[in-house]
This record gives sequence, C-alpha cells and structure tokens, in this order.
Amino acid sequence: MSRSFDLAALRGLVARFSGRRILVLGDLMLDRYLWGRVDRISPEAPVPVVEIERETFTLGGAGNVAANLRSLGAEAILAGVVGSDDEGERLVETLRTRGVDTALVQRDLARPTTVKTRIVAHSQQVVRADRESRADVNGSVLEALLAPVAERIADCDGLVVSDYGKGVITPRALAAALSAARRRGIHVSVDPKESHLDAYREVSILTPNQHEAGSFMGRRIVDDASLLDVGWGLQRRLDAAAVLITRGAQGMSLFERGGGLTHLPTVAREVYDVTGAGDTVVSVVALALAAGADFPNACHLANHAAGVVIREVGTASCSPAELLASLDGTGP
Repeated sequence: MSRSFDLAALRGLVARFSGRRILVLGDLMLDRYLWGRVDRISPEAPVPVVEIERETFTLGGAGNVAANLRSLGAEAILAGVVGSDDEGERLVETLRTRGVDTALVQRDLARPTTVKTRIVAHSQQVVRADRESRADVNGSVLEALLAPVAERIADCDGLVVSDYGKGVITPRALAAALSAARRRGIHVSVDPKESHLDAYREVSILTPNQHEAGSFMGRRIVDDASLLDVGWGLQRRLDAAAVLITRGAQGMSLFERGGGLTHLPTVAREVYDVTGAGDTVVSVVALALAAGADFPNACHLANHAAGVVIREVGTASCSPAELLASLDGTGP
C-alpha cells in the first residue's frame, strides 16, 4: 500500500533532529580506497594491473552510522572495539574530527581493526581485501565495553545496533543494551545479522536488505508474494514493532505490527555506489523516531537520505539541507 506524506510535517521532523542523542553499539571498520587506472594486464596472471594514484579512508559500519547521525545534527555516542594499531588510531581520530563521542570505544590487543581495502580503477571496484577478526569480543574488553553502555543509554533518545558480525554484537552485549533501552523507554533500531536474529526480539525496527531478509526466513524474495511472506514472517517471528526491507531499485517495504504495510518507491535518480546505504537508512530511521516520527514517516525520510548518499562513490553522509532538498524535489 502506498501512502501520501505531509511535507510540512516531514520538514518539522528534520528540524527536530538537532540535539537528539543516539547511542550506536556495533562493529567498527575502516574503509580504505586505493584509486588508480588500468592500462595493461599482468604478465604473471590474467588480472589487471592497477597503477595507484591516490589513497583515501572513510568510516564503515557503526562508525558510518554515527557519522551520518552527526551530519544530520544529532549527538552520536559510539560504543565498539578497535585494535591497538595504526588503523584503529586513524579510525578513532576520524570519528573525533566528525564530532562523534568515542569515549566508549575500546582497544583490544588481541584483534586487528577491521579494514576493508577496495581497489578502484576508472570508478569501478576491481577487488576488495578484508583484514578482520570475527571472533566474539570477550573478557576484560567486553566488560569495559558493556559497563558504561547502560549508564549512557539512560541519557539517550534512541539506540542503534549496527551488527556486521565482527564480534561486538554478542548475545550478552545485546541483552545488556536492549534491557537498558527498555528501561529508558527508547526506540531500538537494528541493522541485523542472521547469526543473532532471534536475539532481536521485540525491538522497534529492523532494517535488513532484501537478500538478508530472504536469507533470515529461508525464502528468496522474487515477487510480491514472496516479499509479503518474508516480511510478515520476519515481523511475527521477532514480534518487532516494524520491519523495513530495503529493495534497491524497487524501493522499501515497511511491515508494522498490527498489519500496516507501506511501500516506498525509490527516489534515487542516479546510483554510483550503494556502499554504506544501509548505515544511512538505520541512522535516519533511528533519528526520526527519536524526533517523534511514526514508522512510515521515519522510513520515508530514510528513503530520501539513501537516495542522496548512493550518488557518491564510497560511504557518504546526508546533511539536513540535502535531505530537505530531496523532499522538496530540488536536489540534484
């Protein structure tokens, strides 16, 4: 079912983003880009030789969620883990320069900072190389991470769980954070991973993409019938207040407890890179809910924000001005 939206109400929600305090718990990663050009094939193997011309770094995972929140005017408190290495220092310093509160970010001597290295030639990704540990965070590092989370949530307007399966989101970490959020009475927005699916019971909203949602329910989404089966099945399985399935060019579909179904057509005019779009979606949904939005309005704003960030190569953030321009139809 499609729905009309009140532009004045949406603009009012965006105006209330400023100063909202959101805690983000999740996996931190650094996205490294090596940019170059290809003029020849390697004599050693049938692969292109990329002549590197420059190197850039951006935030990934929970760090990108926090950066999106800051770009929209919110206060972002980030809880996660990095390695005790140069990449971890770079990641934390980048977060600080973006205005993110990193007091809850812990260092772990036993694991590397997650780094995804993408080699890009002529605006096309050639290969990606990952360095990471997917083992659960435990011991003293876990204790140091969890102890202050409940205390900080008590002063927050929303909680985001950014689960990339890199070890921070464990059953114990989820239980502690969700319990604190329920005591506070705030919305919990989850970018989920299959391995922890049933631990997300009764959260406010999950934001899986189409592939993830189908995998969760053991059925590939290929048409309207399978979409409805997966969407409602996932909502009922977890008794979540809402499930938002992002569907790329097909837009987004929102399933609400009580039977509400809203389809949001895509607003993207140009798509250069969908990297990090899921981070944008969950951050905007969480912030809009904290500002008083209902689920359809929150997801409508997230749909427009995602349309902004996928116009850029690499992870990107959306500003209030860009979001308002998209809502008004005056954006690029």
